[in-house]
Amino acid sequence: MATALTSNLTTYDARGNAVRIAETSALFVLVSVIATIGVVAYMLFLLDPSHRGDLLPYGMVIVAESILVFQALLSMWTILASGYEPRNFEYHDAKRVLLPHQTDGDDTMHIAGTPQLIDVFITVYGEDLATVRRTIAAAVAMRGAHRTWVLDDGRSDDVKDVAEQLGAWYVRRLSSNGAKAGNINHALSIAMGDLFAIFDADFVPDPDFLVETVPFFAMDNVAFVQTPQAYGNLQTIIARGAAYMQTVFYRFVQRGRNRFNAAFCVGTNVIYRRSAIDEIGGIHVDSKSEDVWTALTLHERGWRSIYISDVLAVGDAPETVEAYSKQQLRWATGGFEILLTHNPLSPRRRLSGDQRIQYLVTATFYLTGICPLLLLLVPPLEIYFDLRPMSLSITPVTWALYYCGFYAMQIVLAWFVVGSFRWETLTLATASFPIYSKALWNVITGKDVGWHVTGAGSARSPFNFVVPQVLFFVFLTLTSVVGVARDVQNGQPTLATAWNVTNTLILALFIAAAAREAWGTSAASVPAAAPEAAPVLRTIIARPPVRAASPAELTPEGGTA
Repeated sequence: MATALTSNLTTYDARGNAVRIAETSALFVLVSVIATIGVVAYMLFLLDPSHRGDLLPYGMVIVAESILVFQALLSMWTILASGYEPRNFEYHDAKRVLLPHQTDGDDTMHIAGTPQLIDVFITVYGEDLATVRRTIAAAVAMRGAHRTWVLDDGRSDDVKDVAEQLGAWYVRRLSSNGAKAGNINHALSIAMGDLFAIFDADFVPDPDFLVETVPFFAMDNVAFVQTPQAYGNLQTIIARGAAYMQTVFYRFVQRGRNRFNAAFCVGTNVIYRRSAIDEIGGIHVDSKSEDVWTALTLHERGWRSIYISDVLAVGDAPETVEAYSKQQLRWATGGFEILLTHNPLSPRRRLSGDQRIQYLVTATFYLTGICPLLLLLVPPLEIYFDLRPMSLSITPVTWALYYCGFYAMQIVLAWFVVGSFRWETLTLATASFPIYSKALWNVITGKDVGWHVTGAGSARSPFNFVVPQVLFFVFLTLTSVVGVARDVQNGQPTLATAWNVTNTLILALFIAAAAREAWGTSAASVPAAAPEAAPVLRTIIARPPVRAASPAELTPEGGTA
């Protein structure tokens, strides 16, 4: 079914697996238009004064659905613009002469005839050594002359040894100020490349990453080129849900933002023009979402961003409840910071109208994660207090018809894009409201959430991070029992009970995933290792050993080829 909606191109990820790249087709446009009509019809239905029910539940529904409809409409608008192709004649011409001396054994990349010095940064902060090794090896092996730097805020001698073995430079700074952004800015004070790429420690780059991205810099106004985040570890419910949640964004939304020069950086699998970052004073350090803030600052300075949907690096999605919670808390905090401290609609922002709208969507996106909290409370209001969001004159069939016009079409659209219905995404989207509520509260109160590696977790039980969800599950379970008993007594099923039972089952899936994770963690537990000695706080810059030329590389005259 996915191929019926989209025409697909094939590329290959860093592990050699074939990856289908969805391209916009006429049928996809048609489905998007129908989905948009469904969104508008549903909102008009809700706003009709004759359909208004009791004030409290009606107000909760209107607030939640207005946010969801706003995001859906603007997402549809952006998706319909996703046919824009950033690879123009200038790109292809630059790519044609990118490696002019390749036949002579010189793989230095050239732009407009000028050789480019390229740095590749791998940010490390305590990730598994095997994961780091895999990424370093792939980065060093990329086509095109470049220098690979391992930026180790985890201060690991083992990582230093691996970098030396694989031919990468190693940098360890004195402190961890500024988290990841500070780590990169410190490296920029040492490395002097014209361009620099960034990879998280768990993202393995494709050999052609530089070949596919560097030609864009033939256009003098391009500040960075972003590629998707794709994941290879889809073994757990949490990992699959986290990965599928981003599918539409990376396949279509980011591509659509190219048309508005509003595609933003996502922190990894990206390559920057050094002079653009120097102009804005370095990577943004005042937020844990340094990526989107850096992109916003560049756009305000008039720079252009490019997004391509080719999968040129494959990494790890968060596999545990803890890792997912920390990732989403950090991302949501960054979005809310923009909304409350740097509103894109302010006349002080030097952005185009399209850019303002796109960044407003970014800044308000995580409000959609709080909406389920309001909608989960609507059925209990009817079951316990007989308070209904809609007029009694509206039949359940009429409500369901308009409701499906909105939600069912969103599911159909996602079905075609992803290839099937992903219940893991629905589960995480419904159960994540405590994370996003906490993020909003942290921004309002100015609380620092700290820095956490996306894929990293601890041995703590996942139930330490899902207490609100467990309490809601218990509450909704009891409410479902009360609702069913009430319907039996009245001899008529109600929409409120069905709605509440559905919400209960969705939360049950999430709780079951946490329980399964807790059981697996307990079964695999091992005695705690003795604490390691505190690392020595010192700056280290280690260059890889100079490799001696092999006999095959020596000319008969005794020189090097």
